[in-house]
Amino acid sequence: MKKQVLFISQTALMLALLIVMQAATRSMSQFVTGALVNMVLLVSTFIVGLSGGLIVALASPLLAFMLGMGPMFVQIIVFVALGNAVLVSTAWLLAHKNMGSNELKDKAKTALSLVAAAALKTLFLWVGLVKVALPLIPGLKEPQIAVISVSFSWPQLITGLLGGCLALLIIPVIKRANKR
Repeated sequence: MKKQVLFISQTALMLALLIVMQAATRSMSQFVTGALVNMVLLVSTFIVGLSGGLIVALASPLLAFMLGMGPMFVQIIVFVALGNAVLVSTAWLLAHKNMGSNELKDKAKTALSLVAAAALKTLFLWVGLVKVALPLIPGLKEPQIAVISVSFSWPQLITGLLGGCLALLIIPVIKRANKR
């Protein structure tokens, strides 16, 4: 019972933190907001666990949309959520064995895992959203498609890498604090 309460409270805290960060950085660059979002997604995954990370990853774009902070078109939400899921799942599968203690066991392998996770998220969003879905969304005009296409291409790699770097700094601190 105690584990379930801890899981629910940590997951809710991470989701709330993500929404607050999105709201606070709403008028800033995509690079600031995206990096912070990816950081929270990765921290959620390695502090709460894969299921907590997936809950935050999947719920955050829907909540952001409902609060007027997310993608302009509801059709994009699914791709953002799935891209987030690709990020956290890949990071978990490739790096979680290195994140098991206070200090990272193999920093280079963990860093490479987070690079791979950011790259796969970017590839998923570029292929799935930009190349496949955008042309199928009714009512989108060419200028809108151009702006969305740029936003969901190379900037996703940059924000994924920045978020991974920030997560690498924060996760050991949180793990040390949790042991106290």
